[in-house]
Amino acid sequence: MAHVITRPCCNDASCVSVCPVNCIHPTPDEPEFFTAEMLFIDPETCIDCGACIDECPVEAILPDDQLEERDEPYLQINADYYKDHDVEGGLVPPKKGPQLPEGELHVAVIGAGPAAFYAAEELVRKQQVKVDMFDRLPTPYGLVRAGVAPDHAPTKGVEKTFASTAAKRNFTYFLNVEVGKHITHAELVDRYHAVIYAVGAATDKRLGIEGEDLAGSIPATEFVAWYNGHPDYADLDVDLTGERAVVIGNGNVALDVARILVSDPDELAKTDIADHALAALRESKVTEVVLLARRGVAQAAYTNSEFLALGDVDGVDVVIDAEELALDPATESALDDDTLDSTIATKIRLAREFAERPPTDGNRRIVFRFLVSPMEATGDSAIERLTVVRNAYADGTERVAVTPTDERFELETGLVLRAIGYRGVPVIDLPFDEVRGVVPNTEGRVQASADGDVVAGLYVTGWIKRGATGGIGMNRVCGQQTAEAVLRDHVDGVLAAPQTSRDDVADLVADRGARRIDLDGWKAIDAAEKSAGKSGGRRRVKFVSITEFETAAGMEPVQ
Repeated sequence: MAHVITRPCCNDASCVSVCPVNCIHPTPDEPEFFTAEMLFIDPETCIDCGACIDECPVEAILPDDQLEERDEPYLQINADYYKDHDVEGGLVPPKKGPQLPEGELHVAVIGAGPAAFYAAEELVRKQQVKVDMFDRLPTPYGLVRAGVAPDHAPTKGVEKTFASTAAKRNFTYFLNVEVGKHITHAELVDRYHAVIYAVGAATDKRLGIEGEDLAGSIPATEFVAWYNGHPDYADLDVDLTGERAVVIGNGNVALDVARILVSDPDELAKTDIADHALAALRESKVTEVVLLARRGVAQAAYTNSEFLALGDVDGVDVVIDAEELALDPATESALDDDTLDSTIATKIRLAREFAERPPTDGNRRIVFRFLVSPMEATGDSAIERLTVVRNAYADGTERVAVTPTDERFELETGLVLRAIGYRGVPVIDLPFDEVRGVVPNTEGRVQASADGDVVAGLYVTGWIKRGATGGIGMNRVCGQQTAEAVLRDHVDGVLAAPQTSRDDVADLVADRGARRIDLDGWKAIDAAEKSAGKSGGRRRVKFVSITEFETAAGMEPVQ
């Protein structure tokens, strides 16, 4: 979102001095300042910090999505100033995108998660770029809504940034519309200059062990979606009747899963956790969650902040056996020499501190087991126990590797959650790298072949582009890179003109049974969920069925 200076501008230039990116001109140091009728904000450079709004004495500066009709011309007035004024950056050099040729650029974005929005945010800065965003779900924001743990509400604040992008006049929602069902890939290609797939990594990695598919063995991806109210997983069968659950993996998702399983339901009731999950957790018999890590503590995948926060969960002990905190030789040597990376050194220190904490009678437990791997899950009709092997560091390898020993033990459990990573799935009509689980690409441009030739007009961003690594910050960089590739290709004349107008898309998907939800529909859903949560002091109470979403959006029930 950019800001716009409107008619009341008094030219006192108080806004200029507080702008961290020097995007307001002319400044008092520039010759035109004394003759200019007003000041202008560069929409390409503005970073939406809001400092100028707070400083303006006459309230002349507004976010561009809050302009009244009478002030809409100032969008173009501000932008036009920078067509023939080349200004230098201040504290942070202004970022100028390529100057686009005349005419509109139509872009379809498939997916509505963070990477999709960051690409869209970059694109809609240009008024002539029209972005249509498609998602099969009736709600936007992807894993921010369905992946971020409900007790991590501050992380979800990024939704405000996404909402600002969606409020742009050159942005349109096609929620509750499934590409491949309601509109085909070929039809998108015919109607848009560029198509960006931001479909994420929709499934989990597998363990490859016997008994992995027994009842009670669940991907963490599904469990997370279940407690976050994803419509596809509202009816997931989660057995919480046993006292012990086992989580395989030790990344942040594994920590989230463990924390939710042993947190006080009364505390979770203050969050936006799905009601069906909250009800199940209130009846849960789980008092211990064991996390299995294949390698040592120095190689743990979780972040220090998430690990440390476990110690603040009321009524929960973090349990670590000090003997399992053995380090590989290289790490041990670097730690002794005080040359070890500070993040890893902190990880080791925190684990050792947890290992020294005495347990508290009656507390629930999160138990970390390092240098162990699952070997086999067994049970009659459902999982009853997990056989685990102890690992040892392998010799003579550059990368820290482990090898199984002869020592094995069993864990009695009725619930095993595998949290060893997400994985992308093939996208219809796009090439796919089965090994990496991504669409082959060069800086977001889809590759047609292994030799690097790209398919003009087709792009990817996010986890389907680079693999399931990195969070919101990485997705911002990733989305921006893909958007810049689209804009550069348009400038270079790479993109073919659409064969058909995009004006028929709404009718086309409706004819095929899509009950499309637009921006107004999503706002109605959002307001209804927040209203439902207000009385209970919750952020929102989530709808979990498509019918509920459609009703909240103002649609008539399907007859």
